[in-house]
Amino acid sequence: MDLTAINNAAASHAPAPANPLPQASEDRDIVQAVRAVNGAELFGQGTRLTIQRDPQSQRVVLKIVNQKTNEVVTEIPADSVLRLAEDLKQPDYVVQLSQNLTGKKG
Repeated sequence: MDLTAINNAAASHAPAPANPLPQASEDRDIVQAVRAVNGAELFGQGTRLTIQRDPQSQRVVLKIVNQKTNEVVTEIPADSVLRLAEDLKQPDYVVQLSQNLTGKKG
């Protein structure tokens, strides 16, 4: 029995992701804002604002980049803050961090 057709039919009837439009709309607004900022050279000549989604947290990260060297001048939010936010989602992370800072166990 060929299950390919059955699997394809089931996949085509899968529920759509919840509220995909607000995310797309929000992303579009951010991209337009970045273009406006770059067009106005708000961060000075020779720099540009870039936007990307952090692969771990899925949050938007804005970077001010030197156009000549491609050096990241500023990152908003900072990479360490993104990682900390992800760590805080882990069970018992705060307890472990407190124990590490105070030297006390349990």
